[in-house]
Amino acid sequence: MNETIVLDPTRLVVAALIGLALLLILIIKFKIHAMISILIGAITIGIIAGMPFTEIVTAVNDGISNTLKGIALLVGLGSMFGAVLEASGGAQTLAVTMVKKFGDEKAAWALGITGLVIAMPVFFDAGLIILIPLAFSLAKRTKRSSLFYVIPLLAGLAVGHAFIPPTPGPVLVATMLNVDLGWVILVGLACGACAMVVAGPVWGSICGKKYMIPVPEHVANQEDFDESKLPKFSTVVLIIMIPLVLIILKSLASVIPAMEPVAPVLTFLGEPFVALLLATIAAMYVLGTKHGYSLEELEKIMTKSLEPTGLILLVTACGGVLRYVLQYSGLGEVIGNAVASAHLPLVLVAFLVAALVRICVGSATVAMTMAAGIVAAMPGIAELSPLYLACTVAAVAGGATVCSHFNDSGFWLVKSLVGLDEKTNLKTWTIMETLVGFTGFVVAFIISLFV
Repeated sequence: MNETIVLDPTRLVVAALIGLALLLILIIKFKIHAMISILIGAITIGIIAGMPFTEIVTAVNDGISNTLKGIALLVGLGSMFGAVLEASGGAQTLAVTMVKKFGDEKAAWALGITGLVIAMPVFFDAGLIILIPLAFSLAKRTKRSSLFYVIPLLAGLAVGHAFIPPTPGPVLVATMLNVDLGWVILVGLACGACAMVVAGPVWGSICGKKYMIPVPEHVANQEDFDESKLPKFSTVVLIIMIPLVLIILKSLASVIPAMEPVAPVLTFLGEPFVALLLATIAAMYVLGTKHGYSLEELEKIMTKSLEPTGLILLVTACGGVLRYVLQYSGLGEVIGNAVASAHLPLVLVAFLVAALVRICVGSATVAMTMAAGIVAAMPGIAELSPLYLACTVAAVAGGATVCSHFNDSGFWLVKSLVGLDEKTNLKTWTIMETLVGFTGFVVAFIISLFV
């Protein structure tokens, strides 16, 4: 499919409004799975817009194939990498060492930084379950509210999960916008660092002083884990840095003349799937076999880690379908012209679209998918600079993070683990998520002004 179909703009807008409304109703009202809902919404848009059935089928096939080919390997390798890091105790190593170096008084900062680093290779839920016992043990030892330590940890995890590859969200958006992951990592680190500080230690201190939340009884009497069996801190850091450094070097090699002689090698090694493959192999050997795991045990750990990736990939693929239906129908051009006439920066539009979907649907993945699909369908995207597109990726991530409430599974996970009531969770976790998303967006917007 090389060119879009010329359809009536008014009909296109009506089709989009009906299709997106149907999508939201199916998810919110009828609790239909996000994958099915997005697919039905996309096809509905195509039918009402007047697209020939053959072109709708083409948009579906292109959306699935073109989206998955960019992220399937990355999500799979990232999951296996994170699983080895989790099983070996690497996540605990980072947390324990950072807390010792910072001391109890500044442990909140250590937990925020640790959460940020761990959430890049490890899924948010897994990272929280692994690290929250350390936050509780600190609260028990210092006799402070558990929120003083839990909120910074949550903020760090939320930042790493939303802004910095190889976590699936920003990889998905970067793939759909066709932007180099190296720029996404650099911008994501800048946005994430600021967001972690504001939503983590700063907001955590406020929450810890305002709400005295004791350590849950089921963990208060647990014994601390054996730190002697954990891998070395430097080893874990070096392995986590492998993919990030290689991907960034690839991006730098394309713009720095002095690196031209080694550019071909760095371009290959910095290809995201190659960088992640190398990191996974290193983790298997250094954190796996050298710490007593057999290859059979590692195979089981890594295979189990792939179970949740099917859901992520299918929802993402259907988001690609939505993007191609919008693009092939010509609606992307209509939206693009409307944005241009309203004189709104693309970064702001990306944030607002993602935030609206996030508030309505709850799922950050669905919010990122829909926002990226709508933005990617706009004309002129390919002409924008990589740095501006990276800022747009961060804006989508920020919008997809704000306002976690009753329709977000993360809201209920935090409530149950920390032992909060719904009202307190809204006043702490929900505000923290909003601070993460909005702060990250503000930093991305400021950077975009200089591009």
